[in-house]
Amino acid sequence: MPSPLTCRLADADEQIAAQKAAIARFEAALWADGFDEKLLASYQSAWRRLEALLERHGERERHRFVVVIPVADSPVHLRDCLASLLELCNAYGYGGLRDGRWHKVSVLLADDSGDADAIARHRAIAADFTRRGLVVEYFGLAEQLALMDGLADLDLSAIVGRHPREAFHHKGQAMTRNIAYLKCAALQAANPDEPLLVYTLDADQEFRVNVATPEGPRGVCAVNFLHHLDAIFADPAVEVLTGKVVGDPPVSPSVMAGNFLEDVLGFLHEMASSSPDAPYRQPHAGGGGDAAYHDMADLFGFKPAGQPYRFHCPLPGTLDNAACFAAFAARLNSFFHGEHPTRITWYQPADPAASVQPARTVYTGNYVFRPAALRWFIPFAPLRLRMSGPTMGRMLQAEMGAGFVSANLPMLHKRTLEATGQSEFRPGVHDASRAVDLCDESERQFHGDVMLFAMQRLAALGYPRAALPESLVDQTLAELRAEMRERYHAKQQAILQRLDLLTTVLRDPNGWWHAHPELAEANAAFESFAANIARNFAADSPCQARLDAAARCEDWHARQRAAILGLHADRQAWNAALARLGLPSPAGGGAGGEGATHA
Repeated sequence: MPSPLTCRLADADEQIAAQKAAIARFEAALWADGFDEKLLASYQSAWRRLEALLERHGERERHRFVVVIPVADSPVHLRDCLASLLELCNAYGYGGLRDGRWHKVSVLLADDSGDADAIARHRAIAADFTRRGLVVEYFGLAEQLALMDGLADLDLSAIVGRHPREAFHHKGQAMTRNIAYLKCAALQAANPDEPLLVYTLDADQEFRVNVATPEGPRGVCAVNFLHHLDAIFADPAVEVLTGKVVGDPPVSPSVMAGNFLEDVLGFLHEMASSSPDAPYRQPHAGGGGDAAYHDMADLFGFKPAGQPYRFHCPLPGTLDNAACFAAFAARLNSFFHGEHPTRITWYQPADPAASVQPARTVYTGNYVFRPAALRWFIPFAPLRLRMSGPTMGRMLQAEMGAGFVSANLPMLHKRTLEATGQSEFRPGVHDASRAVDLCDESERQFHGDVMLFAMQRLAALGYPRAALPESLVDQTLAELRAEMRERYHAKQQAILQRLDLLTTVLRDPNGWWHAHPELAEANAAFESFAANIARNFAADSPCQARLDAAARCEDWHARQRAAILGLHADRQAWNAALARLGLPSPAGGGAGGEGATHA
């Protein structure tokens, strides 16, 4: 006869299995016909019941999450981000509450701000959420400096940069993350037996997904991120997992201008062939494939979009063309801050466990890893290049193989604030009286693309496991710069051709928008948008001059070459820092040089 304990365990297993089956039924119904919001509360409740069962009867100790959030001068985004995490905890109950706090979820807030008021607001926000049950450790400039002082004898400059003590801010996401990872190493060393996952995201993201509703896009707390990640990392072979983002694109406006112009031109053509008081024809929400926003989607293996995308007018009630003309005009400037008003990315429901597959790109604003993977810092961070995540991903793909995966766990990305249409803080984009300068961001995007595809070629030759000759690194960088400049030039020409067409349609005296005084501001916004495109993409623009300036190109080439050639020495210094902080070196690690596999 089975013992009472055996019976209780069997009964618990049956309860857990039954609850999982109930969740599966709820989930199928939730997404059966788009998104059924009426079922969301019941779906979340079913998850909370499962979480309670797992906490009482689970067969293994579940992971604790340290959520690392770098932030710079962005208190509104930060509050929204933390509010979404607290909502996730309350809705799905991962790990349960102990003494009024979520004991398996905490936040490490790495502040990179330069504004004293923003710093004070960030501290206050951290304290507020801690009082509400979500423990947020504030890791500010003083705390970062104190940590680095303890490692001052190690040369980590190629990983965290060199910064004056009095200006230890605005280091950028990559360097700030690397410093935060050192802090995570110390946290793990203090509790070496705890199953920990480091979950890093950007402050302008939320633990929600973007769904289509009759009223337009909406972010909803409809994915139990923490449970799914805990389950996926139950497989010891998984070391690093990356998700994606939905909502606003994760790339620079400098590589979205071509297809956005296509959409703006399509909008104006549609308006020109309609009357201002006719009902606006809303697009079907929820369409679009991967990288539909990217002018060079083919570079990443995606098929470019064939048709213009239409604008979803967000105004309530019955809409006419004139009202939506003004609404679209009001969003145009937001494009230069990273929003894409027509090519929004939507959540496509799919079982996260079944979606796990080998990865090649790290979304630095949404990836998770075990403490052992702290040996992989974000490479080449002081260059402050865009595309640092895809570059890192190519290296992880080459070195980690099947341990580096992706899953269908995208976070909601919001580049801009609804009230202003601008980002709170966006280095590289300068906006004064609607005159936008993208030169810095465009340059970092271009050389980031060079670095990414150079890394792809070098990885095929054995890098970074093997040291490569300097001449080969030189040749690869030079070839990629020439190839990428040719692509950028072709895209620039296409942009200018579309711009000519757009201004012709916009300024056509027969366009009904000229006859409506109430649309004067909207007309001015379209003209301002066209002027900003010309300012940044015309043949004689300062941005294009930067990409062709010989001295600047030579400087970028020299810094990229030095970074690539110096990686093995940087890995030795990083491993020494991890050891100093009490994190054991991984098996076979620490040597650095040729054949080194640990970063």
